[in-house]
Amino acid sequence: MYEIKISSRTLHFINPAGTSRGVYKTRKSFYITLSDTNKPGVIGIGECATLPDLSCDAMSDDEYERKLRIFCDDFCHTGSIDTNAMRPYPSMLFGLETAKAQLDANGSIDFFHTNFGAGKEGITINGLVWMGSFEEMYQRLEEKLKAGYHCVKLKIGAIDFAKEIELIRHIRQSFTHAQIELRVDANGAFTPENAMERLDALAQYDIHSIEQPIRQHQWAQMAQLCDLSPLPIALDEELIGVNSYNEKEQLLDTIRPQYIVLKPSLHGGMTGVREWVKMANQRGIGSWITSALESNVGLNSIAQLTADLYGPHITMPQGLGTGLLFSDNIPMPLTIKGDQLWVKQ
Repeated sequence: MYEIKISSRTLHFINPAGTSRGVYKTRKSFYITLSDTNKPGVIGIGECATLPDLSCDAMSDDEYERKLRIFCDDFCHTGSIDTNAMRPYPSMLFGLETAKAQLDANGSIDFFHTNFGAGKEGITINGLVWMGSFEEMYQRLEEKLKAGYHCVKLKIGAIDFAKEIELIRHIRQSFTHAQIELRVDANGAFTPENAMERLDALAQYDIHSIEQPIRQHQWAQMAQLCDLSPLPIALDEELIGVNSYNEKEQLLDTIRPQYIVLKPSLHGGMTGVREWVKMANQRGIGSWITSALESNVGLNSIAQLTADLYGPHITMPQGLGTGLLFSDNIPMPLTIKGDQLWVKQ
């Protein structure tokens, strides 16, 4: 017989995390602790967390916990996750899937029996440089390069675009494409009117890709950009709230992006991410997975899923370097060595 306890915790960023939508200083997560009377002493823990103004299932804390409890009680009663009913609530689905995966693995964090989960290989990740002033962003970039990263993602759209281009030009004057792969994430900061001009400007500097150049829900304009852009475009926010199989088909076939960037807590949990990756592969669209400011509980789950989906020997850098963001993170045997995430043995 299953039993689920729900708790919550507020995490604090070491440095405020700046995006084009604002600055995050704290992060609230709910945690599901799943047990089974047939497995005494074994638990599975899953993290459920939304991002305000971004997640399709964001709501007040009280309402969120009530809805989460309904899904948890349903699971305990039936013994199975009602994936279809939970599609509109991806953060809750992801947390429940995580708890179930860990319980099924007898409490191990190696959910899917991968080389990564067993501590035999790492997953290459990109370094993340948050938005800030020119000086702050350059200092953060230098720290990532010194730490051994070969792929760095810059959050852009917060300071003057000319200054951001100046920063990127400065990087390219110091480091070739062979030395450092650059990705940029605009978080929808460009407009349909200025996007192509800005994409042309960025393309001069050997940029790997740009995430979400314009705001989501502008399919015709985004499709045109993906068709004409001199650098590859990756969809991120565009995928939020697109939960049914038919909607996913329609989006991918209409916009035809070069890449999609997947976050389980935003894009359908583990089930939704597997679905997105399969559909993208069928269309020749690349993909990678990133965390969405989860604690180490969620980060580990995302990394285990990534290893299962893309491994072994993952070559595309993934966005899993967020474990060092919080001053009060939950301890997990995860560590970063150079530009790889590892499970400590």
